[in-house]
Amino acid sequence: MIAALSAGPWTTIGVGFDLTGAIALASVGVWLATRRDRFGTAGTAIVFALFLTALWSLSVAAAAASPEAIFAPSVAESARNLAWLVVLYRLFSGDGRHASLAPIRPVIFSLGFVEMLHLCVDYGLSRLTVDRELLRVAFEFNVLFRLLVTVGGLVLVHNLYAGAPRETRAALRWPAVGLAALWAFDLNLYTIAYLAGSWPAEIAALRGIATTALAACIAIAGAKNRDDLRLRPSRAVTFQTFSLMVIGVYLVAMVAVAQWLSYAGGNFARLIELAFLTLASAVALVVLPSRRVRGWLKVTLAKHFFQHRYDYREEWLRFTRTIGSGGDQSAPLGERVVQSIADVFESPAGLLLTPGDQGELTLAARWNWPEIEVPSIAVPVRSLGHFERTGYIADLDDLRSGAASGEPEGDVPDWLLDHSRAWALIPLVHYERLVGMVVLARPQLARRFDWEDFDLLRVIGQQVASYLAENASQVALAESARFEDFHRRIAFVMHDIKNLASQFSLLARNAELHAEKPAFRADMLVTLRSSSDKLNALLARLSRYGTGAVEKLEQVQGAEVLAVVMERFRGNRQVVLAETREAVITANRHSLEQVLMHLAQNAIDASRPEVPVFVSLTIEGLNARFEVLDSGHGMSADFVRNRLFKPFVSTKSGGFGIGAFEARELVRAMRGRLDVESREGLGSRFVVRLPLAAASDIYQTIASHDQKVA
Repeated sequence: MIAALSAGPWTTIGVGFDLTGAIALASVGVWLATRRDRFGTAGTAIVFALFLTALWSLSVAAAAASPEAIFAPSVAESARNLAWLVVLYRLFSGDGRHASLAPIRPVIFSLGFVEMLHLCVDYGLSRLTVDRELLRVAFEFNVLFRLLVTVGGLVLVHNLYAGAPRETRAALRWPAVGLAALWAFDLNLYTIAYLAGSWPAEIAALRGIATTALAACIAIAGAKNRDDLRLRPSRAVTFQTFSLMVIGVYLVAMVAVAQWLSYAGGNFARLIELAFLTLASAVALVVLPSRRVRGWLKVTLAKHFFQHRYDYREEWLRFTRTIGSGGDQSAPLGERVVQSIADVFESPAGLLLTPGDQGELTLAARWNWPEIEVPSIAVPVRSLGHFERTGYIADLDDLRSGAASGEPEGDVPDWLLDHSRAWALIPLVHYERLVGMVVLARPQLARRFDWEDFDLLRVIGQQVASYLAENASQVALAESARFEDFHRRIAFVMHDIKNLASQFSLLARNAELHAEKPAFRADMLVTLRSSSDKLNALLARLSRYGTGAVEKLEQVQGAEVLAVVMERFRGNRQVVLAETREAVITANRHSLEQVLMHLAQNAIDASRPEVPVFVSLTIEGLNARFEVLDSGHGMSADFVRNRLFKPFVSTKSGGFGIGAFEARELVRAMRGRLDVESREGLGSRFVVRLPLAAASDIYQTIASHDQKVA
């Protein structure tokens, strides 16, 4: 129960403002009674609330003249607040959709319950005779009730305007301003009353100004004919509203408990009150802003207040902004792919796996996840068929616990199941072809996937897969164009060199016929023939660029080829022959020498002069294994995956950038395979596997069978 106004000049001022406000409110109510359809379904409620607010102003003016009737203004103010809450409810229910009303109903009903509780307490105290101390406590609790309703009303007004579509905000602007003025004035009034411990008569005398402003705002809004007041509060607005409500309720509860402690704490009341306020404030600062609490609140709101878990319009706009961002400052496409999917579930990190040369999945990009160790073959080929056929999205938590139904655990690699942060494995399928997989890290608030998650992930996965496929096509097209330009340039070089070789041959023949001095003639012949042989060898080498072709395959002693390579680096003690075995292979001697020399020279270039480079030859099953191992600066997984074997990409000044590419193509032409393992700061291992001569027939049979099947 709030104290009556003190006698004096402020009483006269207050009565004047209250009567002015009552007249203004009643006038607008009468004028709007025949025009209430301009506010849609809320028109009748607005007229009724205007008359109740006018009645409250009259009761406040009457109580100033007759202090005995102090209960009437309290009842009238509660009726006023309840009426305007009904108005807000009608404005929110303009579209009649349950999804729009669900987040608002609990707030309005809670505020109505607080208002009714305040009335009951106020009525009980008006019927009892209590001492001054108890009256002070009752005054503080009544003020707290008013503060709670005022804060809730302001939050609803904010949600009313902020959640409205742009085309309907003009119709809501003036009612929202009027209600904000009314409740903002009350917020300041009751805050000062609580802090001062008494009723501020001087400020209360000015309440009529707020009611007059409310009447003016409603009149302005009524003068504008707006028929559509449909509201569609977004998830962001709902989350902000509930966050403000939670903070407001927490602060009011904190103050209420502090007051109760000061009243019941005895000699240490003040100390206990300060200790509680300090602890509660610290808890609020630490807990309320945390990502886990925010995530829990978002999940709870989406689960209980909305028909669907996701705001698909917002998710699509965010996905488009992320995946379509360009420019020099933007992240690579692989990282954007991971981020676009991770943002849907608020996942903090992720990986992108794409097919390698043999169809296995390898690491293509990582986003905010540097600590996870990914094998060189992340997912083997044998495990991809199930994901490609069904588009199965793996919930790794279910696989670890054995709760997954109908899906074999063996298709998911062990390194993912063993890593506790790995949360989901999402296949990217484009026209029934697997173009990659995305691994998501566990979010702050992890939950099990449901049908809506799976549907959204499949749609996003297909869209992302189309982006990756289109990007791969563009890269291949650009690479093909550069190859065409390279071949055109080499054709001119080959033509010129061929002419030079012909001239040298002619010169050698003429010198043989016309030279007078035998010694000079012999020396000139040796020189010219040597130059001619070198030029012809260069022509043969240039003619193989871009085709990966070799002249012919024959049985070759692997140890002899390795000995020739070691002889080439005899003057460099850095190259060490670690191991050699007798192995007869099917290959081209010149091409194999060229590949091994290139790999050894690259290893030397990547290592410090005092660090050895190890070369070895062993037998591995049906293959001979040539290995070049260095302890140089190493390469990143991204460089190995995306740049090492790309033509025209060179880290050396003036290099063509085709050495590694040509080496791999030559090995493939000899029915072999070139593999790379590298770690930055540790070094690199290049392994060339070529079939043994005894196994050539087996490989030939397999190749012939594949061609017949194709």
